[in-house]
Amino acid sequence: MQIYLGIGTNLGDRAGNLSRALELLGTKPLTIRRISPVVEAPALLPDGAPAEWNLPFLNLVAECETETQPETLYSWIDEIHTTLGRKAAARWSPRPIDIDILLWGRQQIRTEQLTIPHPRMQERSFVLTPLIALEPRLTIPGLASKTILDWARELPQHIPLWMGVLNVTPDSFSDGGEHETWPAIEPYLDAMIDAGVHIIDVGGESTRPGAQPISADEEWQRIGATLKQLVTRRNSTLLAPRISVDTYHADTARKALALGVDMINDVSGLSSPEMLELAKSGDADWVAMHSMSVPVDPKRQLPVDDDGYRAVEQWLLEQLESWDKSGLDLNRIIFDPGIGFGKNSLQSLQILRRAGELRRHGLRILIGHSRKSFFNQLTGKEMVDKDLATLGASLQLCQQGVDVLRVHNVPLHTSAYRGWSHLR
Repeated sequence: MQIYLGIGTNLGDRAGNLSRALELLGTKPLTIRRISPVVEAPALLPDGAPAEWNLPFLNLVAECETETQPETLYSWIDEIHTTLGRKAAARWSPRPIDIDILLWGRQQIRTEQLTIPHPRMQERSFVLTPLIALEPRLTIPGLASKTILDWARELPQHIPLWMGVLNVTPDSFSDGGEHETWPAIEPYLDAMIDAGVHIIDVGGESTRPGAQPISADEEWQRIGATLKQLVTRRNSTLLAPRISVDTYHADTARKALALGVDMINDVSGLSSPEMLELAKSGDADWVAMHSMSVPVDPKRQLPVDDDGYRAVEQWLLEQLESWDKSGLDLNRIIFDPGIGFGKNSLQSLQILRRAGELRRHGLRILIGHSRKSFFNQLTGKEMVDKDLATLGASLQLCQQGVDVLRVHNVPLHTSAYRGWSHLR
């Protein structure tokens, strides 16, 4: 039976509590198939709650397989709660661990002990964001045909995933040459992980305007050793960030997938038949980006009188029909409208102002707006100015419900988001 468990903690060593809970679940006749990214969310508190209860939660969702009965799993959960130090306490008070059975296949279960699907799970962003990362088109038994993504669109609060940029290039527009060796990469990586990054996006070829294209072999020479280090590091812990590779070369994508990366960030938008076949044949997530050209060719732009949002939406609708007919699993596709790729500054802003609306077409949305050149018209040209402008846009995109935000300065963004999320 396929089941989904929600696991949360807001007391003690939160990341350690989540890892230990997963380890203890693994000792039972239960197989953990997939683990979502870990998200942080403010505690849900009733009016009049003590101030000391206001401790943020870390939450994840685990997709599991088991042949046991729900009541037996409930007893295992109670045992794990006790092992990890959870004691009887007032409802809503802080707790070292909280494991809930969210879904049990397609069943609806009502007993004295259990209500499955978990009550009001569709109203909790700390449940929906992790679930969307695993299966965005999943539906909740008994709640009509709405998908998890549909339910998330209705919530006033939203938790994004943060994708951190790691350019292993000599010529990227903002950080070229800074991260070409592992000793230079490791402290940058540690800072992202400490800040709560969910996805690390590794790129070996600059796609800035005027950049020189490179071969797949040269791209792999730049990123291969770094990817091996990242995969080794990821495999040493249960709660590591996902690894993405930013490429339009099918050979690079194939090698990266063989190493065990989790995601391909395809800046050519699955336009290559080879890329499409790779996406169909595996279980990795795949970012499909709209672009007029890769690298950016200033001569190839949307017509100046085109509305940027409408243009990328129309492209998406055409691709959705084609992808669906080809047998591509749309649960694994993330759409990036390609800010700055063949769009002028106004068209990029038109997309950013309405980016969240693209979710209505059933895909997760990724926005890569960080340090883009159109910010030059809005702020100073120093990197700190661009980071602050990026941050302002990011918080507005959070408000719109954008699923994944691709940024260079992850610590700045997650710190600002924590403050912003507690005031909504």
